[in-house]
Amino acid sequence: MASCYLYASARTVFGRFGGALAGVRPDDLSAAALTGVLSKAPALDPAVVGDVVWGCANQAGEDNRDVGRMAVLLAGLPVSLPATTVNRLCGSSLDAAIQASRAVEVGDVDVVLAGGVESMTRAPWVMPKPSRSFPPGDVTAVSTTLGWRLVNERMPTEWTVSLGECNEQLADRFAISRGRQDEFASRSHRLAAQAWADGFYDGLIVEVPGVNQNRDESIRDDSTPEKLAGLKPSFRGNGTITAGNASPLNDGAAAVLLGSADASAHIGTEPIARVAGRGVHALDPREFGFAPVKAAEQALARSGIGWADVSAVELNEAFAAQSLACVDAWKIDPELVNTKGGAIAIGHPLGASGARILGTLAARLHESGGRWGVAAICIGVGQALAVVLENVTGARA
Repeated sequence: MASCYLYASARTVFGRFGGALAGVRPDDLSAAALTGVLSKAPALDPAVVGDVVWGCANQAGEDNRDVGRMAVLLAGLPVSLPATTVNRLCGSSLDAAIQASRAVEVGDVDVVLAGGVESMTRAPWVMPKPSRSFPPGDVTAVSTTLGWRLVNERMPTEWTVSLGECNEQLADRFAISRGRQDEFASRSHRLAAQAWADGFYDGLIVEVPGVNQNRDESIRDDSTPEKLAGLKPSFRGNGTITAGNASPLNDGAAAVLLGSADASAHIGTEPIARVAGRGVHALDPREFGFAPVKAAEQALARSGIGWADVSAVELNEAFAAQSLACVDAWKIDPELVNTKGGAIAIGHPLGASGARILGTLAARLHESGGRWGVAAICIGVGQALAVVLENVTGARA
C-alpha cells in the first residue's frame, strides 16, 4: 500500500464555554478550519481533494445533518467535494484522520481533508418524544453539552457514572494524589502560555470571521499548584478532581491536510510527517481514561518502533488523573509529553481535540527534528485512539 502523509494542519483558537466563540455556529467554525488549512496549500485546487472526513461528538443541534458537508458548502468549496461526519466522541477528529489516512493508503483518494469541531456552548437541550400523544405531567430538557443523557435503562448503572467519578476511581486505583494532579495541571497552563509567547502556535491558528480572539481562551498564565490546591473537589466531597485539574468546556475546530507522496505535486509543498501506525483500544467504560495505554502500544507496534524511539507525545488531557496514569504506565519521561501545553489549559472541544493534538505533534517534530511521535486520546464509554507520526522534514534518528 501507499503511505499517507500529513501536509498541513490548522485550527481555530479554542474558546471558553460562553466565551469568544459562543456566537459562532459549529458549521461556521468548521468552515473556518477547512479554509484555514487549505490556505497553507495555495497551489492546491480544491477540486482535487477526494473527500472530507469530519468529526463531531454531539450532532444534536446546529452540528446535525452531516456538519462536515455543511462546512464544505459554507466554505465555498466545490459542490462536487463530498464529506462525511464521524462520531467517536472525544476521539472523533482523530478517528476522522485515521479513516482518511486509510483511504489514501489503499488508493481511494490522493488528497483528503480531515478534522472536527465542537461547540459545547451551543449544544442544545433535548427531550425524548413521548410514547403516546398528549402525556400528562412535566417533561425535562436534558443538556447535550457533555456526558451521558437519555440513558438506556438496560445499561448497568456503574458504567454510566460521570466522567469525573470515573477518574476519581482511576486516581484511587493508581494512588494518584491531588498534589500530582494540580502540579500537572499548572504545568499545562505554564507550557501553553510559553508556547503562545514563543510564537509556536502562530502558524497553526486560523482566523474565525467576526471574532477578535488571538489566543486560546482558557489558558491561565498565573496558574500555580498552590492556587489550584484551593479549589473544591467537583465530584466527591473528599475527592481529588477539581475544575482546575480537568479540561474545561470549549468551542473550536481543527483540520489536517493528508495525501500520498505523489500528492505533493498537487499540494505544492512537501509533507511534514508520515502516518506510521494507528491503534484503537476499548475496556470497561469506567476506565476510559486508561485506554490510551494499549492504543498507543498498538500504534507503536504497527510502526515497528518502541517507546525508546519516541521523542514527542501529545496526550489529550481530559483529566490530570488519567493523563498521569497513562504516562506512568508507559514508563516514559514526562517531559516528552505536551511540551506546548495540553487540553487542561488549551481546552477540549470534544470533536476537535484529536486533530489538534495530531497537528501539534507534527509541528513539534518539525521544530525539534525528532523522528517519532505519538498522539493519543481517551474517549468516553471506554475507548481510545492513537497515531504514530514519523517526521519527514530532515528528522534525526
